[in-house]
Amino acid sequence: MRVAAIDCGTNSIRLLIADVEFNGRTHVNDIVRRMTVVRLGEGVDETGEFSDAALERTFAAVEDYAALIRRHRAEAVRFVATSASRDVTNREAFIAGVKERLGVEPEVIRGSEEAGLSFTGATALLAPEPNRKVLVVDLGGGSTEFVLGGASGMEHAISVDMGCVRFTERHMRSDPPEETETSMATFETLSFLEDVAQVMPLHEADVVIGVAGTVTTVTAHALQLEDYDPDLIHGAELDLDSIQRSVDELTHATRSAKSHMPFMHPGRVDVIGAGALIWGTILDYLNKITHGRITSALTSEHDILDGIAMSLAAAKLHGSSESSEAPETAQTEENQA
Repeated sequence: MRVAAIDCGTNSIRLLIADVEFNGRTHVNDIVRRMTVVRLGEGVDETGEFSDAALERTFAAVEDYAALIRRHRAEAVRFVATSASRDVTNREAFIAGVKERLGVEPEVIRGSEEAGLSFTGATALLAPEPNRKVLVVDLGGGSTEFVLGGASGMEHAISVDMGCVRFTERHMRSDPPEETETSMATFETLSFLEDVAQVMPLHEADVVIGVAGTVTTVTAHALQLEDYDPDLIHGAELDLDSIQRSVDELTHATRSAKSHMPFMHPGRVDVIGAGALIWGTILDYLNKITHGRITSALTSEHDILDGIAMSLAAAKLHGSSESSEAPETAQTEENQA
């Protein structure tokens, strides 16, 4: 079944056109995978609304994606909008603009459903082992999702308002960032982590999988790649010391230095420092809270996009509307601190 999944976040909008096969396990076979940095959430933390320029950039990308979807004859389309779209006062203008260009109304999903889709996508190929708890961390532009589960699926999920764009605008505006700025960003990250640990058992994690652009970029740096190679990045397991060295360099490098790194997407240059700092702080916290059990982290190129594609194919197969939202028995607190 050929489907098209679109994930519209704070920093980028991404498209996956894929053939999804159900054969004991679900297989997602890429036809097209695209990412466009549109910075939809630019200024949202301060103004509470999308700017006209940000909407213009996003709608232009949607038009390009609509043409690709028509060309590749996708049978079904699902457009999911995440953190930035939950926060704004002019959300209806965004929804109407997307529907006009794509013919499908975007779903502005809750953080718990975003977390569930990320968990489904990240663990599809990196299946958790029996009796081991997997923590998936989806570090985005405006929010970060933490999802804990095992071989039977997701058990706990939470979304917090912490991301590379939000923290760049809030804390790390200097080039390179000053010590006071990185200290404030670290302090707020730790505050969020303490909140998360109050509602989900982070200390139970045996394996950590990081997804999304910040994590994959840090991994590309740690692997010393000459260009961005998703095949080498996907499934890479790095020890925390190696990750921390890359985190430190990316956090404190000038924007000029980061722009010359061969694997760096131009749209990430100004926000990767804050994202890297968040990722490094999360991993250090997990190492401490698990009493040293977490000593490495896996990187997955498969994330919420794959989860959207799989949920869409499953819904079409069963003739019903299905989501990857956490069951009512799971912890799905929304932290809007």
